[in-house]
Amino acid sequence: MSIIAKYNARSDAANSLLCVGLDSQIEHLPESFRQNDLPQFSFNRWIIEQTAGYAAAFKANIAFYEARGTQGLHELQLTINYLRDRYPDIFTICDAKRADIGSTNQAYVQAIFDVMGFDAVTLHPYLGREALQPFLSRADKGCIVLCRTSNPGAGEFQDLQVSGKPLWLVVAERVSQEWNVNDNCMLVVGATYPDEMRQIRETVGDMTFLVPGIGAQGGDIQATMRAGLNKDGIGIIINASRSIIFARSPAETARSFRDDINAHR
Repeated sequence: MSIIAKYNARSDAANSLLCVGLDSQIEHLPESFRQNDLPQFSFNRWIIEQTAGYAAAFKANIAFYEARGTQGLHELQLTINYLRDRYPDIFTICDAKRADIGSTNQAYVQAIFDVMGFDAVTLHPYLGREALQPFLSRADKGCIVLCRTSNPGAGEFQDLQVSGKPLWLVVAERVSQEWNVNDNCMLVVGATYPDEMRQIRETVGDMTFLVPGIGAQGGDIQATMRAGLNKDGIGIIINASRSIIFARSPAETARSFRDDINAHR
């Protein structure tokens, strides 16, 4: 099974395109979890049990664990071990946005894929294919390349014109046409830019998108579904983080997100 086929299989089984983001910032955890010896892991375990029935994927933003040093990274590892043991069919994403020269990337590959055990990682394209080759060569793992990000200032560089095209479109073309030889590439395309998402979908065909920006950032599910679904009615991983994990009822909120997404499929 290819790594993208793993996501699609889980999506079919759960009837879901939802990714729950484990952005477990220690300062925002409920007091009952912060008093635990393993606060982030205990909170993540609870969130996983609350939402796994509605999730096709879980995404951990590594920054919230690195901020606590070795203890936070230990609890991130416990979280991924828990997912692999209890829910091995659920797709896991390390949101680390890595990019460096090739030899450094080889160490990142070992850390994120082989030691931690994530299925996929987010990557910057700025250093080019040659530098990212250690990631791209791993046909068993997913390479999710930043294309059109969801933040308000994304256009500062991404809208720059390159041979008459915006840079985000050049990235989409290059990744889909030249980098994806192992069928393991995906693109980050923000829900806050549905017009650009539509153009990217027309350019890259069936490639899968990781879609941030729903929930706290204000992205619209209906617009995202219209712009982002591929011809088979799949091809997107819609992430929601804070709006689910810090909700009064994460289970009910995740179910509502899943059902709202499906209502527009």
